[in-house]
Amino acid sequence: MAMYNDPRPPLPEWILNAYDILTTHTTDVEGDKNTKSITRDHAANILQETDDLALELEDARYALTRLLERGYFYEVDDELYVTPTD
Repeated sequence: MAMYNDPRPPLPEWILNAYDILTTHTTDVEGDKNTKSITRDHAANILQETDDLALELEDARYALTRLLERGYFYEVDDELYVTPTD
């Protein structure tokens, strides 16, 4: 999900890898097959347990924060939703 008008530098590759991993672990929101979600705690656990990254808890939290700040996910009540793209 590139934001072409964003003046900030791109996210580091390891955070983009975290996003790719997390999107494979999301589930369909009931009644809306186009919306995918994952709880924040489950996302952090996946990032810690995935052999490709094996992040420490603080690094997993940092990656989630960056993905939220950049709009890759949005959060409602501790549930992370994949931001729809065109």
